[in-house]
Amino acid sequence: MTGVSRKTFELMVDVVKADEKKKKKAGRRPKLIIEDQVLMVIQYWREYRTYYHIGLDWGLSESAVCRTVYKIENILISSRKFSLPGKKELLKMSPHSNLIVMDVMESPIERPQKGQKKFFSGKQGEHTLKTQVIVCQKSSQIICLGHGKGRVHDFRLFKNSGVKFGELLKLIADKGYQGISKIHKYE
Repeated sequence: MTGVSRKTFELMVDVVKADEKKKKKAGRRPKLIIEDQVLMVIQYWREYRTYYHIGLDWGLSESAVCRTVYKIENILISSRKFSLPGKKELLKMSPHSNLIVMDVMESPIERPQKGQKKFFSGKQGEHTLKTQVIVCQKSSQIICLGHGKGRVHDFRLFKNSGVKFGELLKLIADKGYQGISKIHKYE
């Protein structure tokens, strides 16, 4: 339901509990226990509903949901236990044991007030944001992400992301990356 394994969820809860113990001032007790707070944040990430609608589910105000999401996100980010390996990991990978898969997905967004042309994707016929995902096929682990506006071509997004592959790394990509062989040597 959440897209997060039980083990990862428990690790998130442990990180948040450890951070709560560091606080010197008690303050007002939150309405939700830590497990529910983390679950609510994961629900926000997964479904991307408004704070108002999530607040209705959990019996909280819109502002309380916003504060909780902000607090939990900052705690998890500062722990550095949930970050992606990054682009530099691609240079370290051995060419024989790893196969890299790369593709771009588009997420629809509301029509922006200004600069609509930059976000309009002719392929999708709506305003979008693009996300380039690079995954190790063997472990199914996301290595790094790249982001761009809907109008940007997949290959341009790749060039702008600054991703470099190790020599002779095996790569699977769609036709949007046809010129990649001129930039990187791969199998």
